[in-house]
Amino acid sequence: MPFASPALNTAAVAVAGSIAYISLHSGAPGTTGTNEISGGSPAYARKAPTYGTPDANNRVDLQAALLFNVPASTTVAAIGFWTALTGGTFLGSATFAAAETFSAAGELSLTSAAVDADAV
Repeated sequence: MPFASPALNTAAVAVAGSIAYISLHSGAPGTTGTNEISGGSPAYARKAPTYGTPDANNRVDLQAALLFNVPASTTVAAIGFWTALTGGTFLGSATFAAAETFSAAGELSLTSAAVDADAV
C-alpha cells in the first residue's frame, strides 16, 4: 500500500528541513558533493534556503530565490544539498536541464529546489 499524502508531506518536510545550505557544481556532484565551484570576486558561497509548506503534490520548494555569485569562466551544471556552510554532510543533488556557462563573473538566481516526497 502506498503512503498517504500526510505521510508523504511529513517526509518532504523532514528532508527539506535537513537541508541547511545549497551549493553550485560545475559537474555531477556524485555521492560526495564533488565539483563544487569556488572563488570569484565577490566570492561564491553556499546559500541557506527557506522551504515552504507541502503543495498538493507532496512537494516543498523554496520560499524565495537564492542569489549566488559565480566566478568568470565557470559552468554551473547542478546544485547540491548540505548540512553546513563549509564541509558538512552532502545530502544529495539535482542536475540542471541545461548547464549555464558564465564567461564573465555573474549571478545565478535559483528559484526552485523542490523536495518531492515521491522521490525520497
